[in-house]
Amino acid sequence: MAKNSNQKKKKKNYHEGSYTPRKVEAARDCTYTEGITVKELGEKINRTPAEIIKFLFMMDKMVTINTSLDDDTIDLIAMQYNITITKEETVDESSLEDETPDEPADLVLRAPVVTIMGHVDHGKTTLLDNIRKTNVTQSEFGGITQHIGAYQVDVKGQKVTFLDTPGHEAFTAMRARGAKMTDIVVIVVAADDGVMPQTKEAIDHARVANVPIIVAINKIDKHNANVDKVYSELADYGLMPEEWGGSTMFAKIVAKTGQGVPELLEMILLLSEVLELKANPNKIASGTVVESKLDKGRGPVATLLVQNGTLHTGDYLVAGNSYCRIRKMTDDKGREIKSALPSTPVEIIGLSDVPEAGDKFKVYSDEKSARRVADKRTQAKIESERNITSAMSLDDLAAQIKEGNVQDINIIIKADVAGSAEAVRSSMEKLSNDEVKVKVIRASAGAISESDIMLASASNALIYGFNVRPDATIKKMAAESKVEIRLHNIIYKALEELEGIMKGMLAPVYEEVVIGQATVRQTFKVSKIGTIAGCMVDDGVIRRNCGVRLIRNGVVVYTGNLGSLQRFKDQAKEVAAGYECGLTIERYNDIKEGDIIEAYESQEVKED
Repeated sequence: MAKNSNQKKKKKNYHEGSYTPRKVEAARDCTYTEGITVKELGEKINRTPAEIIKFLFMMDKMVTINTSLDDDTIDLIAMQYNITITKEETVDESSLEDETPDEPADLVLRAPVVTIMGHVDHGKTTLLDNIRKTNVTQSEFGGITQHIGAYQVDVKGQKVTFLDTPGHEAFTAMRARGAKMTDIVVIVVAADDGVMPQTKEAIDHARVANVPIIVAINKIDKHNANVDKVYSELADYGLMPEEWGGSTMFAKIVAKTGQGVPELLEMILLLSEVLELKANPNKIASGTVVESKLDKGRGPVATLLVQNGTLHTGDYLVAGNSYCRIRKMTDDKGREIKSALPSTPVEIIGLSDVPEAGDKFKVYSDEKSARRVADKRTQAKIESERNITSAMSLDDLAAQIKEGNVQDINIIIKADVAGSAEAVRSSMEKLSNDEVKVKVIRASAGAISESDIMLASASNALIYGFNVRPDATIKKMAAESKVEIRLHNIIYKALEELEGIMKGMLAPVYEEVVIGQATVRQTFKVSKIGTIAGCMVDDGVIRRNCGVRLIRNGVVVYTGNLGSLQRFKDQAKEVAAGYECGLTIERYNDIKEGDIIEAYESQEVKED
């Protein structure tokens, strides 16, 4: 009973007016940062998310509580509530560039980073093998380097870091990235082959990056070696040998035996002394991802080149869109190390995802900061991909109308390592021409995933796998979604196949081919039909529906189409040489005895 009386009392008090509803405060001025959500803005201006959503709905803007608001929408809200909302200009913490200037006193000498470049099969990897006293070449497909590697060696007590970049033109993008990380470029030229296309590209990359060049002339022991020819060809490209009064160092070597390699290493040390390469080891580490891959046993693995600061095991690091606390760090020989100074290549495990080769990395003070930056970068990438895949159809439609029905091939590339994915992407996009555009909408390292199948299905894309194989689930999903997966382990083969697909899509090229000739022997005028020409086929064949030229006294009088073709009273598909026929020409009746009728067809030209 007591309980009931209390309930009555409460009810009575409520009716007597002791209950007062919450007073809604007026909207207040505030500041905001990029990406603020409806919920966050509502809290700042004392308005419920529902109220803001309702107002924006009335303004034909559909949003949810978690929608990020752009500047124009926030201006609308400010006008509605008659308040001032000011945007805060924040420092972009998601930038992984090392922007803090170093004091000259903090800088110390560091190891030079040397990139080996040159034409395919000129001996770059063999040279590096000799320097490292190991053999990498046998593990590569076809003896051609397909991944970037970073290695550190001791030369007369001094450390030198080498980047080995592939030489085939398919890897132009990888070589360009290597040149930007490097202090010295060694361009290997075979003495029996001379300057080749990729040699020229290597020179261009080094010059764009403003990096000094040392030339290593390899295979000087070959019977057809011509060093003077190589000197002359390189001089034409502005690399004048010191022997000829120029400033470029030239070393004559035999990479297989090691002849001349010590002299080349001395040149590298000498040039690095002149360059006075320095870095600050007493700061947070930053640098570049040299290579990355998804290892079955260890998860995402990345090779990093520390360019400034010192990297430690246990550091919180962001590389591209992924982050980690470094669980384990090994050097190029597989030995576990605790710290890495500038110019040191290291392999780390523990990343949340596979970064892309060429991505910058930076160390942060704690896991929360690293995670926040990585999430922000990931979100930016997702938004970017979403815009590409959703807005692409409209943009492409406009472009097709403008350019005259341009065809597109959408490609998703998955490779065992990010460097290969990037190289395939660059090469495939170069295959684009005026009629067929190759669009790589995703290129990444790792196995083909459900996400790739969904994206391919939505964007009508082909999936190219390089050194990866889909499992049974992915194969089934691809079959159900009618997504085609093409698998390769040699990049050139994939490019050849795509080129073949493109040629199938190209608007066919036609040329006129003369198939026969007939002489008009007699003409008949028939009402409702016109002039019928009685002819003798002198050469080739006259076919129904072919094109014809009426030639009189060696001059083409009329060009048009054959109207009808008959043998006696029957319609004929074709009449061969030596036989008589009757024919008419569409919309033309001025046919005379003695005229020559030349028959031709448009035949598709098969491209090589």
